[in-house]
Amino acid sequence: MKTIRILVMIGIAALAISSTPAADNPAAKADLAQLQGEWAMVSGTSDGREIPNERMGDSKRTCKGDETTVIVDGQLLFKARFTIDPSKKPKAIDYNITDGQAKGKKRLGIYELSGDTVKFCFAAPGEERPTDFTSKSGDHRTSSEWKREKKQG
Repeated sequence: MKTIRILVMIGIAALAISSTPAADNPAAKADLAQLQGEWAMVSGTSDGREIPNERMGDSKRTCKGDETTVIVDGQLLFKARFTIDPSKKPKAIDYNITDGQAKGKKRLGIYELSGDTVKFCFAAPGEERPTDFTSKSGDHRTSSEWKREKKQG
């Protein structure tokens, strides 16, 4: 009985550590800071199909704190609260969709930051987290690359 109680306590401690907010994790805090601001899509694929260039010109991702808003073709695609885990390989990101077509659903993804560029790959709601940045026909993944927009002034 005592052993079970100890195992339960270890499990609770592990859950508390794994859900630590970015503010308590230096690597997550650094990546969260890098994700802030406005981004323009430079390339993308959805379910293996290239996103047309004309749609990218009007695509914007805005990140404020732990919330992101994505607009494509001038239309809200989604708003989401997100968590990141840069200790995973590849780095993990989870979206809890708060507005848009998939409102109330969770999407599991991966991300890669490199200077003023960020790459994402997300599975459809209910699907497993991608392990690479590819999107093939039938896999229900969306892969995209974004460039930070330069501030005017």
